[in-house]
This record gives sequence, structure tokens and C-alpha cells, in this order.
Amino acid sequence: MTAEKIEGNTATSSPTEVLLIFLKLGLTCFGGPIAHIGYFRDEFVVRRKWIDEHAYADLVGLCQFLPGPASSQVGFSIGLMRAGYLGALAAWTGFTLPSAALLVLFAYGAGELSGPIGAGLLHGLKLTAVAIVAQAVWGMARNLCPDRERASIAVAAALIILFSTASIAQIGAIVLGGLAGWWLCRSQAPAPSGHVEILVARIVGLTTLGIFFVLLAGLPVLRSLSGSSGVALFDAFYRSGALVFGGGHVVLPLLREAFVAPGWLSDDAFLAGYGAAQAVPGPLFTFAAYLGTVVSPEPHGLAGAALGLVGIFLPGILVLLGALPFWDSFRKRTDAQAVMRGVNAAVVGVLGAALYDPVWTTTVHTGKDFGIALVGFVLLVAWRTPPLVVVAFSAAAGAVMALI
Repeated sequence: MTAEKIEGNTATSSPTEVLLIFLKLGLTCFGGPIAHIGYFRDEFVVRRKWIDEHAYADLVGLCQFLPGPASSQVGFSIGLMRAGYLGALAAWTGFTLPSAALLVLFAYGAGELSGPIGAGLLHGLKLTAVAIVAQAVWGMARNLCPDRERASIAVAAALIILFSTASIAQIGAIVLGGLAGWWLCRSQAPAPSGHVEILVARIVGLTTLGIFFVLLAGLPVLRSLSGSSGVALFDAFYRSGALVFGGGHVVLPLLREAFVAPGWLSDDAFLAGYGAAQAVPGPLFTFAAYLGTVVSPEPHGLAGAALGLVGIFLPGILVLLGALPFWDSFRKRTDAQAVMRGVNAAVVGVLGAALYDPVWTTTVHTGKDFGIALVGFVLLVAWRTPPLVVVAFSAAAGAVMALI
């Protein structure tokens, strides 16, 4: 179904290989969507060379621009590129199910860590995200912002994010980065970029876009006509996933309005699940599994968790499949390459802003925290230590520091 050509070679993988790789990532990717993009870059750009830096940044820019969970969309695209639709499903499954299972266990009362050691362990895991995001910003800035024009675009994008509280700021920064790239970067030589062929037929793309809009408009009507609590729950999850721009955390107020306001669960239960979602690896959208488990209307429990996961991830996958058929041909055009240079630089700025807020501001509180994050960064950049080892180190160091 798919093929990627790097340096003249055709590289494909089996769905099983993709599943195992993303399962490892799903068990170790702490820190939210921006950190996940850093983990993916280390795994697929640096270590495995499945995709080159520029093509990866293009893909990240596309997924940041679309509604839905950007890191899950990037992973879905890489699985699709390597092993077709089964590979895409394997990538989504491996990356999503570990955190979903942990949150379902938490909903049943079996997933909460207590005491100073448990709290330190969780805090150490969060410090891993600081090192991972810093590594991603460092590496991507060197490759994607090598001149003053693109460095300036990155800084401007970061300032837009840092000075604005609007969720639309991330999209605005990327759009303005593209416009600045079209204006400032047209005279530059074409950037070296491996050919990435994601064979989604245009008819498939147009069909999935049609399904996306039909469900968005039709589910509220079906909900009103049927009176089914199952349809109501699916509509609440789908609408929340379809209207999210700017990362996983933006979905939380939408979910709170959809589930707490009608009395489907208490605010305390919602906030407890939100806290647990911060502490587990994988995409924040798996918070839907917790909500589906504890929500009062039927179906709940495991059936509700499955309904929540499908409902919240489906719109982002549909709109991504709608965009992918046009992505590779778009990025080959001269003007489009200039635009994408600006977009890629803006993505670096967005990552840099996220490194400060929320990754740094919510995690690094003391000199000890900074020391753990700094060691993790040096292990990743200078010693090229596998992220899993850095995760283990940070977790152990967090637990030890909690006892000192």
C-alpha cells in the first residue's frame, strides 16, 4: 500500500513491527503531544531513518494545522507510510492502548499511586518530557532554522504563542510562518528532502472528508431523533475531538462542558481523571477512556471506554486521511517549498514556546528538578542514550529526590 524512498531504497515494514515499535512508545512517551513529537523524531528520524528531518517537519506542520490530536496523527501517518492501512491501525493501537488501559484501571480504583515515592516517581517521569522536548527543539532548530530568516520566523512564532492565551494562537503562528516563508524564503535552494509516498487515493481522501462532515452535522440530529444515550455519548466524544485545534490540553474544556454540564459525572470525578491522564504515557485523548468508564449514562464500563476512544480519535483520523492525498504533491511545488520552510521554522518556534509553557513551568520547580532534566538532556544529546533509559533514570531520580 505504501512506500517511502530514502536515498533510492524502498523501505517497508510489517504491521506487527509497527505495532511493537509504537507499543514501546505508548509505554514510554510521557509529557503530552509536544513531547511525543520529540520521541517520534528520535525514533523515526534519528534512529531508524524512516523519514528525513524536512519531511518529518512537514508532516508535523500538517498535523498541527488539522483538528485532532497532532501526535497521534503523526504516528498514524508514519504507520500508514510504512505498512499501509493495517500499519496505521497498528500504530494507533500500540500508541493508544497502554494509556487507555491505565486510565480504565484508574477509573476502577486500581491505578493511583500514593505516598512520597509514588508522587516522586510520577514527577520524575514528567521531567523526562523536559529533556525530550529540549532535545527536539535543539535538533530541529539546527536543521530547520539555519539562517536568520527562518530563525526569526521561529522566534516570532514562539512570541505569538507566549504572548497569547487564545487556543487559535498555534494555528495563527503556523499560518503566519507559512506566509513569512513564502515572502522571505523563495530565493533559497530547495531543501534536501526524502520522498515520502503515502498512497491514499484522492477518492478515499474526499470520501473520508465527507464522512467527517456528515458525522459532525448528522450526529446531533440522530441524537435528538433517537434519544439514545449511546448516540449522545458518541456525539459528545466526536464533537470534542473534531473541534480541537492546538493540542491535547485544549480538549479538556470541551469535554468538561460535554460531560460535567449535563450531570453525567461530577466535577471532582472529572478532575481526578484529568490528573491521572497527566501522569500516564501516551496521548492525552485517552482521557476519553476514563470518561467512558465512569460516565453515568449507558454504555459505561469497558464498552463506554471503547466508545469514547473511537469517538474522540475518529474525526482527527478522518480529516487526516482527507488531507494526505494532496500533501506530497503540494510540498514539491517551488512556492509550497518556501511556505513549508516558513511552516517548519514556525513549528520549531511552537516547540520552543511549549518547552517553556507548559512543559517547563509545570514541571521544573526546584534546582533538583532542573538537575534531573539537565542530565536527561545530556544523556539524549551527547551520549545518544535510548529514551527508555532516560525515562527509567528520571523516574528513579524523582523517587529518590522525594525521600531526600
